[in-house]
Amino acid sequence: MIACRSSGRGTAAIHSFTAAAWICLELMAYLAIQDVAAQRVRPISFIFLDVALNIRETGKLALPETENLVISLDAMGGDSAPEMVLEGAAMVCARQKHVHFVLFGDERRLLPLIARHPALAGRHEVRHTSDVVAPDDKPSQIVRRGRGTSMWKAIALVKEGGAVVAVSAGNTGALMAMSVLQLRTIEGIYRPAIASTWPGPVNQKVVLDLGANLDCDEDSLVQFALMGSAFARSVLNLACPRVGLLNVGEEEQKGHEYVRTAASKLRLLPHEVMNFIGFVEGDDLGADTVDVAVTDGFTGNVALKTGEGSARLIFQMLGGAMRSSWLSRLGYFLARSAFRSLRDKLDPRVHNGGVFLGLNGLVIKSHGGSDGVGFAHAISMGIDMARSNLAGQIAADLNKYDAIIGPTDKNRTENSVQKSTGSEANAR
Repeated sequence: MIACRSSGRGTAAIHSFTAAAWICLELMAYLAIQDVAAQRVRPISFIFLDVALNIRETGKLALPETENLVISLDAMGGDSAPEMVLEGAAMVCARQKHVHFVLFGDERRLLPLIARHPALAGRHEVRHTSDVVAPDDKPSQIVRRGRGTSMWKAIALVKEGGAVVAVSAGNTGALMAMSVLQLRTIEGIYRPAIASTWPGPVNQKVVLDLGANLDCDEDSLVQFALMGSAFARSVLNLACPRVGLLNVGEEEQKGHEYVRTAASKLRLLPHEVMNFIGFVEGDDLGADTVDVAVTDGFTGNVALKTGEGSARLIFQMLGGAMRSSWLSRLGYFLARSAFRSLRDKLDPRVHNGGVFLGLNGLVIKSHGGSDGVGFAHAISMGIDMARSNLAGQIAADLNKYDAIIGPTDKNRTENSVQKSTGSEANAR
């Protein structure tokens, strides 16, 4: 009898332990699934280590990392500014020892928020301005009356040589117009372009233009290809990046005439100047077939937003599927490290930050709706730009192109710069 009772209590204990274990597993799996479904992040120190630092694992810096860099920040630009700007800056300070920030914005709002980020202590300077560029301000109007804004002053510091790069999450059209007016384009460049990294199965790739020029001609596309190739070599450390023109098909007779003409010009360049592989299609953006995808700003911006929306949809559907049963939740828990790795690669914040290529200075555009993690990545991109000889590489490649195809029309360049300061640059 005693043995039976003991055996019964032992069996009950085993069942209780098993039930408790299952409850714990269920709770952990549920929290992890909720984390993926809502795209919440781990603590700042971990996510920054995994994302903002390792994102350029294939890149190589041209200047020593011990060189002090001054970064100019438009602290008031963005949907969640200035909180997300300061959060991103603090994350960078926690991992980068030789970075100093100059923050332009309303010091009455900035100073109490800065006190919450000990990592910024002794690593920042606040320059007060109460004027801000609004999201709905038209570029043609703001360039005439916006010289006291935080955005204008952030760019001006780069022009004066007081900072190596300016970063803003504000109005894209205004940022492009102000950047062109103050920094001007590299000699021979018709129009600047917005370029950013794109996730790939093997390496990151470069996509441009992402919205600076809604209408392009063949010469602009050729220059975008030259600048994108220089970006991939200087920043992503790709020795011979494969460059393709985004088109509706790979056949030579397909697409707009100006796209076909641009392809004809690019084919004239020797392989050491341009590794042009021809036309690529939309599905090549997610394949290992091209390293630099070139298109007009309208198409590029649509592709960008489509990619971001698709990534969010995947995570939402994945979260729903993982919550469908106990077994699926347990399966997610067991494979959570793989799902987190996938999340980090596809998270749009990881690829936040578009660089304005073709200017005599560095300006980085962060997504206006980004958070601190995304803004930290935009700053990280700016640091990589500053430590590479990107402008010099672009100028050298342009000279090689002119020597083969013909000299650049300087009058056209000047007219294109004037046009770029209008309302055309209005994306992201």
